[in-house]
Amino acid sequence: MKKHTGGIGGILYTLFHVVTVEYNWICEMEEKPEYHYPFEEYAALQNVQALSDRFHDEVKSFISSWNSHLESRVLTTITDGEPESFKYGEIMRHLIAHEIHHEGQLSVWSRELGKAPITANLIRRGLF
Repeated sequence: MKKHTGGIGGILYTLFHVVTVEYNWICEMEEKPEYHYPFEEYAALQNVQALSDRFHDEVKSFISSWNSHLESRVLTTITDGEPESFKYGEIMRHLIAHEIHHEGQLSVWSRELGKAPITANLIRRGLF
């Protein structure tokens, strides 16, 4: 829960942020309602893990069904009252960069706490 320099707050909030933001982008691409619950309802590691587990099957299903036709499909969303359009391929690459970015933050914070960081290596993660 301790706030750290850089990033959006503490370790737990960062994990919650990654889970919910990435899930909401997938929901938007699937034309499903987004997830909106306050962090305070999940302010324990086991709660964030349970939320991630709950979202996992839906996210996995969407990603597993990815095909080249989805690359150029367009999602239009409202940002600050204005419509904004993104190709699905652009969104998916953003999600990958988003996760890697926060893994880097978590890695730095782990070292600050004297803990070994997890690997940022994407090899052997069962992605394919």
